[in-house]
Amino acid sequence: MTPLADMQQKLEGFVTSAQCDASAAELLALGEEVLEHWVTAKGQEPTTDKWEGFRLLALHRQGSKGDASFNACRETCRELVYHYNLITMEPEHPEVLQRQKMMAMVSNHLFLFVSGKLQAQELGDFCCSSRDLNNDRMEI
Repeated sequence: MTPLADMQQKLEGFVTSAQCDASAAELLALGEEVLEHWVTAKGQEPTTDKWEGFRLLALHRQGSKGDASFNACRETCRELVYHYNLITMEPEHPEVLQRQKMMAMVSNHLFLFVSGKLQAQELGDFCCSSRDLNNDRMEI
């Protein structure tokens, strides 16, 4: 598995560049790898199964067992799959670059949630709260 720090640097590069040079497959694979970190941290072997045709969704299901707050990233995983499908089903679409950029941002969002949850288990317990990981105060 790629270290989280390397994944963060790669995703930040994709998000901040004027033109995202990552393929849809690469961004989906990064999302899977993020979830592999979560599953591994819970002492499990990451699944190779697919759910609704995607390993990402199977990894999310595996990672959320026994931790209901992990469901906070379910829609993020689904959105990542949605953008993957948009890009791969219409690679010549005039907005394919915008779609790639959006997929990079969604991948980064998933990374931020999971890496934050690895630091603070309570993250996601209350979906509308935004807590600073360093001092547990509410941000508005």
